[in-house]
Amino acid sequence: MDKKLTIALSKGRILKETLPLLAYAGIELRDDLATSRKLIFDTNRDDVKLLIIRASDVPVYVDYGAADVGVSGKDVLMEYGGEGIYEPLDLEIAKCRLMLAGPVDGIHAQGRLRIATKYVKTAKRYFAAKSEQVEMIKLYGSMELAPLVGLADAIVDVVDTGNTLVANDLKPYEHIADISSRLIVNKASMKMKHAVVKGFVDKIEEAVAQRKK
Repeated sequence: MDKKLTIALSKGRILKETLPLLAYAGIELRDDLATSRKLIFDTNRDDVKLLIIRASDVPVYVDYGAADVGVSGKDVLMEYGGEGIYEPLDLEIAKCRLMLAGPVDGIHAQGRLRIATKYVKTAKRYFAAKSEQVEMIKLYGSMELAPLVGLADAIVDVVDTGNTLVANDLKPYEHIADISSRLIVNKASMKMKHAVVKGFVDKIEEAVAQRKK
């Protein structure tokens, strides 16, 4: 039986805040992330590998079984969906909010509202629940620019401190969802490697509980 564990993570805040949880579970990187150009990282355990990939790709790798477990923001999971993933644990890290935001002086739309966002599916569900028809404009970054140059009337994006909104004369209008990073598990891995995966999930759950104390 395969007892190896592959963990998918993304660089940045999520990785930084996940590493102490992994350390609690006895897993530490052998390589220096700051200098290494690797995508697959060895750890102090021969049976555990780390994949460092784009945040939006983490649920894809886990869903299709290229990784057994991963850490992904709830914003990414809401947008992705996915049938082959369990979400057993809120790690309570990398917290922020998904917001509808726009110009400080309000929206002055002529006709249908235009919303710029990379969270198109999530935003569509949100406005559909309010029985509002809007036009979605998919962007991959610099959302705050869209209302400033007339590309969109408002944006749907994650907000942490809100400083970027303020700096661009924007403000939050409506709260859509609280966001934090979640531990996700491939359903087949949970079945085929149950003892290994369940043991890992339990240790990470302990680590989250310890951090609260």
